[in-house]
Amino acid sequence: MATDGQSGTGSPPAGALRTMMSGRARGAVAIGIATVALFVISAIVAPQSVSGGAISAMLPFAAILAVVAIGQTLVVQQGGIDLSVPGVFSLSVVVVTKLASSGTPGAIFLALVAALLISAAAGAVSGFVVARFDVAPIVATLGVNALLIGTTWAVSSGAARRTPAGLSNIIGSSFAGVPVTVIVAVVLTVVVGLFVRLSPAGRKFEAVGASPRVATAAGIRPLGYTLTAYSGAAVLYAIAGILLTGIVNTPGINEGNTYLLPSVAAVVLGGTSLLGGKGSVLASLIAALFFTQVDRLASTLGLSYGWQIVIQALALGLGVAFHSGLRPGATRRRRTIEKSRELVPTE
Repeated sequence: MATDGQSGTGSPPAGALRTMMSGRARGAVAIGIATVALFVISAIVAPQSVSGGAISAMLPFAAILAVVAIGQTLVVQQGGIDLSVPGVFSLSVVVVTKLASSGTPGAIFLALVAALLISAAAGAVSGFVVARFDVAPIVATLGVNALLIGTTWAVSSGAARRTPAGLSNIIGSSFAGVPVTVIVAVVLTVVVGLFVRLSPAGRKFEAVGASPRVATAAGIRPLGYTLTAYSGAAVLYAIAGILLTGIVNTPGINEGNTYLLPSVAAVVLGGTSLLGGKGSVLASLIAALFFTQVDRLASTLGLSYGWQIVIQALALGLGVAFHSGLRPGATRRRRTIEKSRELVPTE
């Protein structure tokens, strides 16, 4: 995480921290209750969707969506929405399957490093364009996504490749009965969540997201934090792509397309403010589980993929309505500046 170069900078006031923490808790609790209710409903209307085998098959994909949602959370906390998810995700899949085609440990390692570095660079480009040239995040990330999709097709020639056995053996395995994908998602949630919540740099990260102008006035340089958000998010998308590659025999070159809308919806349902600032990666993880089970239930009930997209869109709309202040007594927009001032660390 970038630093602002200021010395003697303290933490946000205790009152602001309590407000931020309580907001995160509300988001996590709300989506947690909704997820429990969903599983109860699933057990009633389609018991086979919550059988042991169904849950075991669903969890790895929920974990992959959770990793994407964690990355999207970082960008949304900076007041943006990242549309480069499909490009970063798909290019990572292609890079890994192409460079690691020999299946040797060395080739697999180099392929993973290449995928992560390329993704970090792509994210940095998005962040730089947003921060330095004041381009709308949706426009900047859409442009980067187009570039990455084109590169994906150029590198792959439109053909999917099989996943190296060595990679499948690692990512497709379990530890103490828990899939490796789930372990990775939980570890990333803990690491990112604790860093953003408890570290001084993480608090400044949220302050920049709440109001870059106020943060700048307080001596914080937004550029580094914006670059961190977009670059870090892209790395997380790449990790998600790598995880999917490890559990699918022949991943397609457009695998990332299915993760854009659910990732945004998971972040919104988790309670992360679209205005920037506070957010909860834990709530995003729970929301990812929620959406994956929604898809599982819809599939079990025989609903088409189109209806699954409709359900996701409706859930996104409800999440925006609920967390943007349509519920009684909410005054989020009118308090945006006041909150951002509270978030800015004082000397």
